[in-house]
Amino acid sequence: MSRRLTATGALIAAAAVGLGAFGAHALKDRLDTEAIGWWQTATFYLLTHAVAAVAIGLAKRPRLALAGGLLAGGSLLFAVTLYAMALGLPRWLGAITPLGGTAMIAGWLLLAWRALREG
Repeated sequence: MSRRLTATGALIAAAAVGLGAFGAHALKDRLDTEAIGWWQTATFYLLTHAVAAVAIGLAKRPRLALAGGLLAGGSLLFAVTLYAMALGLPRWLGAITPLGGTAMIAGWLLLAWRALREG
């Protein structure tokens, strides 16, 4: 699982960099201030949690895989809904965004619990 988590995190990080650049250059004149904020928030959370998933994957500790999966999956769900709203899709997608945030929080809490429990 650690190789898959590392690869998944690396792919998400690459996507975050590309999407951040796309937003900064191709969309800067097309999005309003609120939408740019959503784009930046999505990119920030996506990239930071991808790096965390890579680190967990590189640790090669199978018991941490679920935490890494929650961080990666949660950040994807969180970011995709914000990107979609920024691009003009319905704002009701914002009701889904907290599910991604909850998954990220759960991932961090599980990581902390495992670190304290297993050392």
